Amino acid sequence: MAQRFEGNTEGKGIKVGIVISKFNEPIVENLLKGALLGLGDNGVSENDIKVFYVPGAFEIPLLLKKLCTKNEIQKEFDVFITIGCVIKGDTAHFEYISRAVTDGVNKINIEHQIPATFCVLTCYTPLQAYERSGNPPTASNNKGYEASLSLLEMINLMKKSEADSKSNWLRTNSFLIHAV
Repeated sequence: MAQRFEGNTEGKGIKVGIVISKFNEPIVENLLKGALLGLGDNGVSENDIKVFYVPGAFEIPLLLKKLCTKNEIQKEFDVFITIGCVIKGDTAHFEYISRAVTDGVNKINIEHQIPATFCVLTCYTPLQAYERSGNPPTASNNKGYEASLSLLEMINLMKKSEADSKSNWLRTNSFLIHAV
């Protein structure tokens, strides 16, 4: 039988940075409520959470990059959540912003090897955005809540891999799996 490795959602002691867009405010504020609820439900202290507001979704990767670079020296955060909402209008602007934010956050995530959960809704209609940012938030109706759970699972899995890296956690049948 194959070995299975996964994280858990225990959040005690985890330091979280949240980068959130102010654009589409009612939706992103609902996502933030969901993320904060999910973190709190799983043991993350309010004192271990800092929220940074940027004007729009396009600015999320820039601030995330700055925070991750600073974090390599000061170790202020264990994880990040990015929150935003882009809704399609009548022009191609939606595609450009959605792609730039998605690619930017993904690149930073991989480059800095720190979990940065992507909770930027890219919706065709306002209704889709409201359906994904339920208020009051629950695990089943709010993508912010879901993002907080994914984030905790990833950091705990990564911590486990680091703690066990000297043992056989990533070693199977004398073959070392190297993840970059």
